[in-house]
Amino acid sequence: MSLFAIGDTHLSFSSDKPMGIFPGWEDYEERLEKNWNRVVGNDDTVVIAGDISWALKLEDTLEDFRFIDSLNGKKIIMKGNHDYWWSTKTKAEKFFAENGIESISILFNNAFRVGDVSVCGTRGWFFDCEKSEDRRVLLREAGRLRASVDRAKELGGEPVVFLHYPPVSLTQTCDEIYDILVEEKISRCYYGHLHGDAVNWAYNGERDGVRFSLISADYLGFCPKLISKF
Repeated sequence: MSLFAIGDTHLSFSSDKPMGIFPGWEDYEERLEKNWNRVVGNDDTVVIAGDISWALKLEDTLEDFRFIDSLNGKKIIMKGNHDYWWSTKTKAEKFFAENGIESISILFNNAFRVGDVSVCGTRGWFFDCEKSEDRRVLLREAGRLRASVDRAKELGGEPVVFLHYPPVSLTQTCDEIYDILVEEKISRCYYGHLHGDAVNWAYNGERDGVRFSLISADYLGFCPKLISKF
């Protein structure tokens, strides 16, 4: 049994958002499916760190989630900045149940034990929040992260944090999120969101005892990254 992770699948089977127009994204759905099923087994779990589907409404995500459901293993999904279909965890879980989607769970103010790891995290928010509404969102996300880490500690095992937004880059730090990681002695944090030239600013390495890793799908070559093997 193993834990994997990948971010930013940006599926659009039912929406007019062809990612293939961007360099490196040609035929990415086929590449993702082939790579995923090659490395992930049915007893494994994959965390998808946000930006899952381009659909604007939950009902329009069906083909995207059927695609994810068809892939090997269990999946734990979380919200990204482009998941406009997201309303509530309860509505999404009801939608999955009504449509026979059984391999997908939602990470939102909770945590999941997978082997010796407790999966926790939240969407996060961007750097340099100056507007009051952005500040409120950031503080809310920081609260959700702390709540998720608390649930992870209750489950036991190593709390491993997954975020959509990067908490740190080569030039900036989101202190409200970053400080929680350090205070809670999180040793591993994985994040997505960055594409193209932006990956050059990604922080991949250890800082203050936390090892940070970028897991955007295109950065990983559309192949889930092994997090832990049990």
